[in-house]
Amino acid sequence: MKKLLIIGIGAGNPEYVTIQAVNALNEVDVFFVMDKGTAKEKLIALRKEIIERYVKDRDYRIVEATNPERRLAESDYVRTVEDLNRDKQQVFERLIGEELKDGECGAFLVWGDPSLYDSTMRIVAAIAQSGRHAFEYDVIPGISSVQALAAKHRVALNAIGRPLQITNGRTLAEGFPENVDSVVVMLDAQNAYKQVAGEDLDMYWGAYVGTPDEILIAGKLHDVMDEIERTRADARQRHGWIMDTYMLKRRGGSASEEG
Repeated sequence: MKKLLIIGIGAGNPEYVTIQAVNALNEVDVFFVMDKGTAKEKLIALRKEIIERYVKDRDYRIVEATNPERRLAESDYVRTVEDLNRDKQQVFERLIGEELKDGECGAFLVWGDPSLYDSTMRIVAAIAQSGRHAFEYDVIPGISSVQALAAKHRVALNAIGRPLQITNGRTLAEGFPENVDSVVVMLDAQNAYKQVAGEDLDMYWGAYVGTPDEILIAGKLHDVMDEIERTRADARQRHGWIMDTYMLKRRGGSASEEG
């Protein structure tokens, strides 16, 4: 039977790759790499660097496939993502059917952790449930950008006895959630933090966390939000893409460590 591994490779630093992930990498015969265009060539290069760095004394091949484009004109975000995942599923099924032989192990290398803001697990599960391809699969966790961001800023994610919320910019724009002291925001293309600038919040922002291009900014939200907006726009223009995450914490709240 064919085997698939969904391997979390961390948030950009090759040293974020866990020992479990290294062992998994050394089981793989075929690495599937999704090409998202010239603007994100560094993401492919980093994947290849990780493979070359950790796979030892094993023959393997790398198969690249073009990542389907998201239809940005769609007004229904959930429907847009569902359509994108459907298109990705067709690509994944072709790779499994045509590029992976019986008895071989294939792998998708996922940035951060496969369980957080990534569709690979859902797509592979849907393919497995369809019954069109016979394979087994496992998931290897990784260090997410959320964990890396907190470590870089040397700040705990949660306050004592208080919940942590992980959300996206679209939801944050509706307001800072009640009864929560800490909010981590991913996938914010519109600088939604400006919508909650009236709140008394600390901001911990990072872009390209763990990579040589890493940028970190922290401070009271009202004081640093314009600097972050400028820095973010400049980084996007220079690199052609932006991968950033940030955390907002209520000022003067509970202590931010369990202990």
